[in-house]
Amino acid sequence: MKVALVYDRVNKWGGAERLLLALHQIWPEAPLYTSVYDSERAPWAKVFEVRTSFLQRIPLAKEKHEFFAPLMPLAFESFNFDEFDLVISITSEAAKGIITRPKTKHLCYCLTPTRYLWSGYKEYFRTSTQRIASSSLVKYLRKWDLVAAQRPDAYFAISQTVQKRIKKYYGRESDVIYPPVDLDKFRTNIKYQISNIKYYLVVSRLVPYKKADLVVKVFNKLGWNLKIIGVGSELRKLKRMANSNIDFLGQLTDEQLISYYQNCRAVVFAQEEDFGLVPLEAQACGKPVIAFRAGGAAETIKDRITGVFFDQQTPESLIEAVKKADLMIKNSKLKPEDCRKQAEKFGMKEFLARFKQIAEENGR
Repeated sequence: MKVALVYDRVNKWGGAERLLLALHQIWPEAPLYTSVYDSERAPWAKVFEVRTSFLQRIPLAKEKHEFFAPLMPLAFESFNFDEFDLVISITSEAAKGIITRPKTKHLCYCLTPTRYLWSGYKEYFRTSTQRIASSSLVKYLRKWDLVAAQRPDAYFAISQTVQKRIKKYYGRESDVIYPPVDLDKFRTNIKYQISNIKYYLVVSRLVPYKKADLVVKVFNKLGWNLKIIGVGSELRKLKRMANSNIDFLGQLTDEQLISYYQNCRAVVFAQEEDFGLVPLEAQACGKPVIAFRAGGAAETIKDRITGVFFDQQTPESLIEAVKKADLMIKNSKLKPEDCRKQAEKFGMKEFLARFKQIAEENGR
């Protein structure tokens, strides 16, 4: 069976990119089709034969892909998949819109229906001026997105949250396949001691919807130690906000990241994510998670067993949860073995076996 993978763009590193590398383990010969490829910002993709669209030849498209949204439909419709038996699109935007012949099956592993067109529309277009200015483009892209959403032969969602959105916005049924955590890499046994200082941890891209500013406000008020791993457009603003008890560590290697997970008191996860690998990575390292009760986190954390939830993205609600978690940790109510056991339900081995089985059943 000849397989191809399709992804929206290859110019960053995150949870979806880890998924692609997992699928590469099953189909190492499968080429990766994408709109644009930035090899310097995405060195992880060097293991693939990357095939790009015409957008690759347009200046700035690799760095400023958001300005080329009107061309994304054409970019993915221009690919030819006649040589393949099975195509798997991993997408939160336009990659599901590829066109295949009847003999080629198309499975869509949906990260979420296009966020800026549907569930996240008000976040992306906050003011009435922005909405008026973008109305024609949004109308065109929504119309295309609904047509494109009917093209895959079957859908698979990364969480129950996304499954509901697929049904709501696209009218399509889907099965849930949770993304995996690498249990061999993220472990409880500590290789490196960071320090004797107790600290809480945030691991995130530093962009507005991740709510790192909320966590900074809370730890400014508490005066407790917080370490933040990640980079992004909010970094400079957050550094200006933060008191001396908050450290910004930037982008770390996986080995460094794991060490900070293993030595922290707990991980704070203040945003709503479609799935979110950070809570699972933390639990795999035996650490509890203080999380906003929404999205994928509500499906992967066991309340008061492997973490503590808060219900409003406000300083007051988060402070209450942090203090509650701290007391539970002191009283051994949030145990490393329970966290690890929860993470083991989302292992790589199980993910690969299930995905391969489904692909083979649908690719015949």
